[in-house]
Amino acid sequence: MKKNMLHNYLWYFFTAISVVVLSACQSSPPVDFSTQIKPILNNKCITCHGGVKKSGGFSLLFESEAFAKTESGIAAIIPGDASGSEMIKRLHEEDPELRMPYEKPKLTDKEIDLLTRWIDEGAHWGQHWAYSLPEKVEVPKINMEASFAPEEASGFVQNDIDHFILARLDEKKLRPNPSAEKNIIARRLALDIVGLPPSQELLNRFESGELSYEGLVDTLLNQKTYGEKWATWWLDLARYADSKGYEKDLARTIWRYRDWVIDAFNRDLPYDQFTIEQLAGDLLPDPSPDQLIATAFHRNTMNNDEGGTDDEEYRVATVIDRLNTTFEVWQSTTMGCVQCHSHPYDPFKHEEYYKLMAFFNNSRDEDTPGESPFLKFYTPEQQEKVDQIINWAKKYGNEQSVTTYKNFLQFTEPVYKSHFFKEIKNGSYDDHASVVLWDKGNCIIENGYTNNASYVYLNYRSHYNDTKIIIREKNSEGPIIGEFTINKQKQNTTARFPIKKIDRQNNIYIETHNANSKKEANLMNLYWVAFIPDLPGKDQPEWNGINSNLMEALNWNTPTVPIMVENPDHMKRTTQLFDRGSWMSKTDTVDPGTPESLNAWDTDWPANRLGLAQWIVDKKNPLTARTLVNRVWHQIYGRGLVSTVEDIGSQSDAPSHPAMLDWLSLRFMNEHNWSVKSLIKEIVMSGTYQQSSESTPEMYEIDPENELYAHGPRIRLGAEQIRDQALAVSNLLSNKMNGPGVMPPQPDGVWQTVYSDAQWIESKGEDRYRRGIYTFLKRTSPYPSFLTFDAGSREVATIRRTVTNTPLQALVTLNDPVYLETAYHLAKNNYQPDNIDKSISQSYKKATFKEISPNRLQALKALYDTSFTEFSKNKEASKLFLQFEEKPTAELSALTIVANAIMNLDEFLTKV
Repeated sequence: MKKNMLHNYLWYFFTAISVVVLSACQSSPPVDFSTQIKPILNNKCITCHGGVKKSGGFSLLFESEAFAKTESGIAAIIPGDASGSEMIKRLHEEDPELRMPYEKPKLTDKEIDLLTRWIDEGAHWGQHWAYSLPEKVEVPKINMEASFAPEEASGFVQNDIDHFILARLDEKKLRPNPSAEKNIIARRLALDIVGLPPSQELLNRFESGELSYEGLVDTLLNQKTYGEKWATWWLDLARYADSKGYEKDLARTIWRYRDWVIDAFNRDLPYDQFTIEQLAGDLLPDPSPDQLIATAFHRNTMNNDEGGTDDEEYRVATVIDRLNTTFEVWQSTTMGCVQCHSHPYDPFKHEEYYKLMAFFNNSRDEDTPGESPFLKFYTPEQQEKVDQIINWAKKYGNEQSVTTYKNFLQFTEPVYKSHFFKEIKNGSYDDHASVVLWDKGNCIIENGYTNNASYVYLNYRSHYNDTKIIIREKNSEGPIIGEFTINKQKQNTTARFPIKKIDRQNNIYIETHNANSKKEANLMNLYWVAFIPDLPGKDQPEWNGINSNLMEALNWNTPTVPIMVENPDHMKRTTQLFDRGSWMSKTDTVDPGTPESLNAWDTDWPANRLGLAQWIVDKKNPLTARTLVNRVWHQIYGRGLVSTVEDIGSQSDAPSHPAMLDWLSLRFMNEHNWSVKSLIKEIVMSGTYQQSSESTPEMYEIDPENELYAHGPRIRLGAEQIRDQALAVSNLLSNKMNGPGVMPPQPDGVWQTVYSDAQWIESKGEDRYRRGIYTFLKRTSPYPSFLTFDAGSREVATIRRTVTNTPLQALVTLNDPVYLETAYHLAKNNYQPDNIDKSISQSYKKATFKEISPNRLQALKALYDTSFTEFSKNKEASKLFLQFEEKPTAELSALTIVANAIMNLDEFLTKV
């Protein structure tokens, strides 16, 4: 009996223990590789066992490497057996020579326990969240009655974004702020959508109820100023500037690209098409001029005109920049380090970098001073003659001949540029511009293709009459295919001369003769040589007239913009791996390809930039939509849903609202059809966005960065916005759009050019007061006040501007001539004779959209009184201070001081 009782007791005891153990096991979910293991490996292990180093033959970067045999002959990780895994043994070692991490602090017990459990559970190699496709996301259901009073809930929840926000706020037991006042939200909204404060008429309609909040949003989205605001952000990514960079930093005429971006935002060009046109507009079927201009995105790369540099080196540097920029801008991925080795943290292999490089390595630009290829812009009269030539080719030729002549007239490609010539004898290469040939001079175009053409086209300048040119096939002993004479030409000239038709590739040998020239005298500067198929319809009576139009058109001096153009097949480059990233140490040849860790390549896509662009905007690409959504969110809130907006790889910060990021990304692609305007509207229509920006000590203690969005955004305006707003509130801002960059006032002596006579010539008339996006940007000397407020010089893509707060910024807004002039006009426009209090109050409201408080009015009135006294004592001070006024008064001078102080207030410089 006792034995049975003991047996029953033990049975119940062990059953209870089993239940407890089972419950404990069930309460511990499986270890997640992405969120729990990968951060440990990245932070503690991968510097020695990753893409850069593989100590002991062990790497934790890729799954196949992590489970492979090490130099010891056995694997360091045995899935399902942590105790038998060398990796775990090394973590427990006491000997510092054996313990891992080597020469670093020991891992914590919690970290070792996580790694041990992970291996015992099978060492499942998960995927970083950003590299997996976003799946369908359910909008959280919030129990409004439990969390909020009914009126609070109905006031806050405006769309589905608010459900995601409330779910996180509930976790932290926080409540959202009430909505901001109408005047505040109107200013915030206008600054976010168009970059300017709202007009008084628009504000009155909104405050009176004539215009709903959604109506206000739509009105702002439809204003042309919307494109100017959002283009400013994109130009940072595109590294847009009005100069070439490097030492000489000469001017570049590329403003038509900036105007294209503004227009693309205004017409809400879908983001997938926006992407394709910028990366590969030239490869679209029969591209329009606008689609060609769009490709200037990648002609914003710097160009080195310094003498003595290697053109190929800087061409390669440009190609590398294009690859890195493409992945930084569209994929939030830092690819630069993969040039030298596999990525230290993310699943991108060294070889994959050069497969991607192959997409960009076949463009026609070659770091030449002329920056060809460039799109030409003809006058209406010139365009009529150009159209006659193209229509002639269409009538008497085929589709290929139409394309050939259209391209040659639009951007004069393909040509063999002078720096491509080899074996120059009795001559020299003239500083990246031309080959100079003397009497009995010669050079070779390697592997040239005459295209079965009856003519050779030369772009040259000749210094003597009767210079004989002989063109041979192969070398100096080869058969003559062309022989002709040229005469003196002071200006660059494009001319054509008959040659023997050959339809094969071979070296093309060019020699010059002129017995009447002096020894080692320059007979000619040869800039480029081209061979294009014959203009069809030669048997037609009008052919000579059309041909005359062709040669005339090729010699017109037209406005241009640099664009991307692809090499034809006979000029196609091969791409090779660089050993340790050095362009001078080339190894294996590679074909174009994309990383295995991202979406698969569709064999229907062409293996060029167009195919790459289609791969990027494929809805199976896990990074493109997330990147755009995160960065638009960052523009509006001052922080991204992933705060590291430049990188959403495995080293990035975790998303604050991962489900909402995926939900917005899916909606952006599938429901908004890549419409950026629709995405912006959805964000600003949320109750989250419309909250007051006021914070409390309790909020700050729980959420100092406003990561949970318990209050509205409160961030300092960008450099261009601060100046634009100052011009707007003083009624000086010009609404003129587009065109070349302008030069508003800046301090003397900022520009000190060495290689040219370029000067900062202050713009007159309304150009002096145009928006910041139109300010001329010289890379080596950016507009000083913009630089002080954290705008960049755009040598490379700027993904996120650093936001600082230094005394230099106050010195700009207090002393810069632009801000003094705007303060003067703000004061003058709101001046009420014999009523200084009202004058100050109106200036304050115009600038901040708020009624002035008694304390603030008292402080500003005291500033006015002090200033008025000083100006009254010194009559000359007003003249020196207000150079914009013929007969300045002490009263207006003092009010200008007050207006300037208002423009330095937090309410003015910050979006609240």
